[in-house]
This record gives sequence, structure tokens and C-alpha cells, in this order.
Amino acid sequence: MTILCVYGFILFTLYLSFTDSSLMPKFNWVGLLQYEKLWADPKWYISLANLGIYGGLYICISTAIGLMLAILLDQRIRIEGALRTIYLYPMAISFIVTGTAWKWVLNPGLGLDKLMHDLGWTSFSFDWLINSEMAIYTIVIAGVWQSSGFVMAMFLAGLRGVDSDILKAAAIDGATLPQTYRRIIIPLMRPVFLSAFVVSAHLAIKSFDLVKAMTDGGPGTSTWTPAVYMYTTTFTRNQMGLGAASAVIMLATISAIIVPYLYSELRGGRRD
Repeated sequence: MTILCVYGFILFTLYLSFTDSSLMPKFNWVGLLQYEKLWADPKWYISLANLGIYGGLYICISTAIGLMLAILLDQRIRIEGALRTIYLYPMAISFIVTGTAWKWVLNPGLGLDKLMHDLGWTSFSFDWLINSEMAIYTIVIAGVWQSSGFVMAMFLAGLRGVDSDILKAAAIDGATLPQTYRRIIIPLMRPVFLSAFVVSAHLAIKSFDLVKAMTDGGPGTSTWTPAVYMYTTTFTRNQMGLGAASAVIMLATISAIIVPYLYSELRGGRRD
């Protein structure tokens, strides 16, 4: 059943990308025509540019914040359990809920902007959500808020797995705590960095629900991503073949990230 529902429909989507399917599937083979139309569509390039902005900032900021939070909790502070729960909580909710909540917070009419005005700061302005040049960065804010705690958990697990003898040797050599983290512990976290990158990149490439909940792709097409492009092309513009082609490109991109990672993990496991 899994083979049919997952891999079967992947193959079906791949086949549709080589047909002239519109509102309903058709089986008229047109070769690479849909891919030519895809790469000639300016909206596809807008989607790719937005993915580059969102994905780059989302991965880098989530990784940085997650690492800092993990280092904080690694000091075994008294309220570690409570802080860990608070940091991890956003990952327990869906991107739809996250997008809706941040849409309210960043809405100039009822969120942060209105709050500052009510407090007397009338010159304050934060209209990124309705600014076509800045709207994509609101998606970054919401995405980072949701995923940083998960990245933190990955790094914390890695930090807790560092051999204590290494840390004791560093302390004997007179290394300070910042030096120990910078020169010893963080370099040992390379596999965790790779895992965090793979997971974050996967979430960024297939970002759809967060964008739809916050901006619905707007203003205009300023926050379109490849997933939004695929949905809109298939179900709004009734170009199923073109939507299938964009889906295949997304799948190929995700596979290009995940397959080498899985290969390296399996090869490392065999060596062990």
C-alpha cells in the first residue's frame, strides 16, 4: 500500500509532467514542453528567488539560534526542563497555526504596530506583511520561530554526547569555556550541523502552508515559493502538466539534498 500511495503517485506525477494535462489528467505525450514552459515563466523565477531568500535566512538563523539555545541549556541551569519545553513548544503546532498567529501579530491593523501606537509610540511602523519587498522576511520570522527549538534539541543531544574526558583534558590545559566550545565542542558537532541543514532545507523547499496562512503568496506574487507556484498552477490556473513539472523539480531538489546524506549515513554505519 505504501509503495502504491507514495511511489506510485510520484511516478504518476512524473508522467503527467510529460503530458498536456490541464484541468484533468490527459495522456497526450508532449515530451519536455511543460518543463520548457516552466523555465520560461517569470513567476517560477520569482518563486525560486523567494525560496533562496527564505531558505538561506531560515536555515542560517534557525541553526544559529538553535546552537545558542543548546549551549545555554548545556550549562545545566536550574530551569532547564521548563526552558526546553518552551523552546520546543512551537514545533508541536502546525505551520498553519504558526502562520495564522504571526499574521495577527504582524498585521498593522491589529498586531504589533497597533500595540505600539496604543502605548503612545505613534511613529512606530512595521508594515512588512503588506510590503511587497519585505513580506518574504515575515515568512522567515515565523519559520525561524517555529523551527529553532527543534534545531536546539538536535544540538543539545549532540552536546550531551561529547566525551567528558575531552572536556576534562581541555580544562586541565587551561582552556576557558568559550575556547572549549569554539575549538573543541562545536567542531565535533559537524554531523549535527549536517542533519540540521538537511531537515531545515527539506522544510524550506516544501514550504506551503506557512506562506498560505500568512500572506497567501501576496502581496501579488511577492511571497510565492515553488510549492505555492505548484498549487496555484495546478488548481487555480488549471495547468496540471505544468504543476506536475514544478513538483518534479521540487522532488529532484529535495532528493539531491537527502540522498547524499542518507548514503553517507549508511556508509558510516557500515564502517562502524
